[in-house]
Amino acid sequence: MAMRRKYCRTRVTAAESAELWERWKKGEGLHAIGQALGRGHTSIFAHIRPSGGIKPPARRRSVRALTMAEREEISRGIVEGRSVRAIARVLGRSASTVSREIGRNGGSRRYRAEAADKLAWRRALRPKHCKLAMHGQLRQAVAAKLKGNWSPEQIAGWLKRTYPEDEARRVSHETIYRSLYVQTRGVLKQELMAHLRSQRAFRRSRHATQKRGKQGQIVDAVSISERPASVEDRAVPGHWEGDLLCGPNNSNIVTLVERHSRYVMLARIPRRDTQTVVNTLIKQVRKLPDELHKSLTWDRGKELADHKRFTIETSIDVYFCDPHSPWQRGSNENTNRLLRQYFPKGTDLSPFSQAHLNKVARQLNGRPRKTLDFESPAERFSQCVALTG
Repeated sequence: MAMRRKYCRTRVTAAESAELWERWKKGEGLHAIGQALGRGHTSIFAHIRPSGGIKPPARRRSVRALTMAEREEISRGIVEGRSVRAIARVLGRSASTVSREIGRNGGSRRYRAEAADKLAWRRALRPKHCKLAMHGQLRQAVAAKLKGNWSPEQIAGWLKRTYPEDEARRVSHETIYRSLYVQTRGVLKQELMAHLRSQRAFRRSRHATQKRGKQGQIVDAVSISERPASVEDRAVPGHWEGDLLCGPNNSNIVTLVERHSRYVMLARIPRRDTQTVVNTLIKQVRKLPDELHKSLTWDRGKELADHKRFTIETSIDVYFCDPHSPWQRGSNENTNRLLRQYFPKGTDLSPFSQAHLNKVARQLNGRPRKTLDFESPAERFSQCVALTG
């Protein structure tokens, strides 16, 4: 029988804290960090959670504050029976500074240099009020947008675009994240975290690993390497990326994203067999002007095995990504992550009607995007439609 590994319960040292945050930044998980430091993952969580997974800025002592060495000199002076003024002359400090130091730390009978230094370090905490705490109107605007499932970055970009000359009505996305994850700030309510895309309790590193799904085999698949170079720069509208958002009980949603505008289309499907998926795709693209459906890029899923029929019916060329290369259809991958805000993993997708999916798509298309200079996909797509009219 394997023996259970024991972890120490001592307080995290400064060196361990530095290593812990460095590993967290690299994307290591709680269990991996705990094993590296010889601690339980709950201990790591307890260290990270108060700051919301965001490494606190390094604290520095004021140059005017008493040092540990000066406090030790005060302690020696007290033991030797020197007066406050005599101790102050040795330190080059005023007598009132030394007197206050002794008085606030137990008096001459109970003064201890190490304890006084720790207390001073604790008292020196002066939490700075963030912008959202000081501007109620701005805080209310941010909270309203979060309830509308806007991301902090989208909110910050929208504010900058809406109030270009009014600094008081703008805030960075990092400030919004910190106000959500660091609840001790008491600015934005914890319930608003449920509207974040990830719905995590604290910040994760962008380098945190993600699991890869299995790819299917497609007969006569045209590789993405053969896709025209004009598609790459996204300058020409009408090129789409597609995939399935999957749930339990064989429930699925077809997701389509236009590369130029990031415009999203969603479609409900009862099954994920290739005939059903291809029929649904044909129905969706026929809603678009001819100039706005030129190509479709898909992963290696077998649901598009009947891609030749799709091309014959729509005159749209289909290209397939390389195996294990989801970044080759990055717009669609990002959209599927956005959709997990509405349909968390493990959600049965079959009960959602097409009307509900259309509502979700309208919300996504109405949210500003950083990559579009904080225009919304709906605005950019409308411009494309107007040009083709």
